[in-house]
Amino acid sequence: MRLIAGLGNPGSRYARTLHNAGFLAVDRLAERLGAREAGTHGGADWARGAFAGAAVTLIKPVEYMNRSGEAVRRAMGRLGLGPERVLVIHDDIDIAAGQARYKVGGGHAGHNGVRSIIESLGAAGFHRIRVGVGRPPEGMDAADYVLSAMRPEAREALNAALDAAVELALSRFMGQAPAGEERR
Repeated sequence: MRLIAGLGNPGSRYARTLHNAGFLAVDRLAERLGAREAGTHGGADWARGAFAGAAVTLIKPVEYMNRSGEAVRRAMGRLGLGPERVLVIHDDIDIAAGQARYKVGGGHAGHNGVRSIIESLGAAGFHRIRVGVGRPPEGMDAADYVLSAMRPEAREALNAALDAAVELALSRFMGQAPAGEERR
C-alpha cells in the first residue's frame, strides 16, 4: 500500500491557481490509475487505485494548505504507513515552470503545506514531487502569485509539469516496492 497526497486549497476560489498543483496532479493520477472515489475521511478526500499490482490511496486534504499535515498524518495512521510509503506532491516556485522534480526528505523550503506535514509527522523522510511553477514576476509577492488566477501562458507550462509529475509518481514512487511489500 502507498499513499499519495496532493496539496492545495479547497474551494472554487483556488481551483485554478498554481498553488493547487498538487490537487491537479492527484486528479491526473487518479484518472490514469482508474482510481475510484472513496469518500472523505480524516480531513481529506480519498480515492483508491492500483499500479503494477500495488495498491495506492490518493488524498487531497480538505483543509487549507497550511493545515494539511494533520490529514496526511491521519491517513498514514489509518493505512498503517510510515513516511517511506508516502509521496507528497506540491507546487514549488524555485523550480522552473513546466518542470517537476523528485526527492526524498529535506526541509520545507518555506512551503507551508510541507512545513505542516513535517510538523505533524515529526519527520521529513517522505517522498516528494515538486511541481515547478516558476518565480513570480518582478515586484509581485510570491503568495499573490501562487494564489491568483492562473495566467493563460502559465497553463501550458503547468500542464507539462503535471504530466512530468504523474510520470515521476509512477516510475519513481510506484515503480519500486519497498522491502516487505508484495506485488499482486
